[in-house]
Amino acid sequence: MSAPEPLSEADREAVRRQLGRPPRGAVGVAHRCGCGKPDVVATAPRLEDGTPFPTTFYLTCPAAASLVGTLEASGTMREMSARLEDDEDLAASYGAAHADFLARRGELERELGEVPEIAGTSAGGMPTRVKCLHALLGHALAAGPGVNPLGDEVREALGPWWAKGSCVDDA
Repeated sequence: MSAPEPLSEADREAVRRQLGRPPRGAVGVAHRCGCGKPDVVATAPRLEDGTPFPTTFYLTCPAAASLVGTLEASGTMREMSARLEDDEDLAASYGAAHADFLARRGELERELGEVPEIAGTSAGGMPTRVKCLHALLGHALAAGPGVNPLGDEVREALGPWWAKGSCVDDA
């Protein structure tokens, strides 16, 4: 497992422009978009104000986030959750994705401090249901292909969201 890339000031500014606010708890770049900008940041398991934050891999690209929102509105989460109930292999792979997510957050906790309030909790509904495609895509992009099967499906469904250019202009 590789650690997130350090978050440079240019990255922090790009993420600020993507979100329209300063990023909360961002500790690194977990994935870069095809345009070169961060599209997923790794976040501390506990935010600066003390709030536990289980998401860990936060999707920041507004183009990708918008497309994911469209998928969510289309009923994709409900369909994926139903497939988990019927497909033992998919459920096992999704369970392994949950374990991978927890291991990656565990690496951050070893560095930044444990957050017992979120122990065993991943994101996106893992390991038994689907409740946030944004979180699943963030994990899939951070972990790489083949780790989160449903996150990989989201990535495939979006296509190259960066093809029209960067979601933020260089400052």
